[in-house]
Amino acid sequence: MKQSTLLMPADLHAYMLAHSAPVDPIQQRIAERTEQFADVAHWRTAPEQSAFLTLLVRLAGARDAIEVGTFTGMSALAIARGLGEGGSLICCDISDQWTPIASEAWRAAGVEDRIDLRIAPALATLRALPSGPSFDFAFVDAEKTGYRDYYEELLGRLRPGGLLVFDNVFRSGRVLDPTNEVDHAVIDFNAALAKDDRVDVVMVPMADGMSLVRKR
Repeated sequence: MKQSTLLMPADLHAYMLAHSAPVDPIQQRIAERTEQFADVAHWRTAPEQSAFLTLLVRLAGARDAIEVGTFTGMSALAIARGLGEGGSLICCDISDQWTPIASEAWRAAGVEDRIDLRIAPALATLRALPSGPSFDFAFVDAEKTGYRDYYEELLGRLRPGGLLVFDNVFRSGRVLDPTNEVDHAVIDFNAALAKDDRVDVVMVPMADGMSLVRKR
């Protein structure tokens, strides 16, 4: 699994992985099958993120979760494995091009019954959900220009004390030297999030940067 945390030397990254929850055969299979999509294979959740997500979900005591951006299912697998007894996860993705890999992995891991995959524009899926707080945990790893809208739709549906996690908030370091409108969208989102008094925020230097957001 070739991905690594941004700017971390390869040998230190290998050491970190060797001293964290190990990658299992199901995760390895997802990684291998994702490689067939060469142009977008880098979208896959990194191994250190998978372990981190499972731990976060367990620490939060989450039973009801939602993610925006499923791809080949690595993050969903991590979240589903961390849910409490009777837990459920709604997965939002706009394409079924890659999700068959995800479904196969979820079946193999015995978590398929916890996951409700919805193929549609994510904002439409979110806006069709009840407006009140019903989720304990949310993970967003989709088109970055939509982060502000996803955030507003999810925050009202998150229980007080619930946790949102946003991926790719470093944009491969380009938040310091933006080159396109997507970089600028993430910069604006990061700035707005840091000033939002409805939440507590910490940005974590893992993979391509992750923002952890706790609803007050």
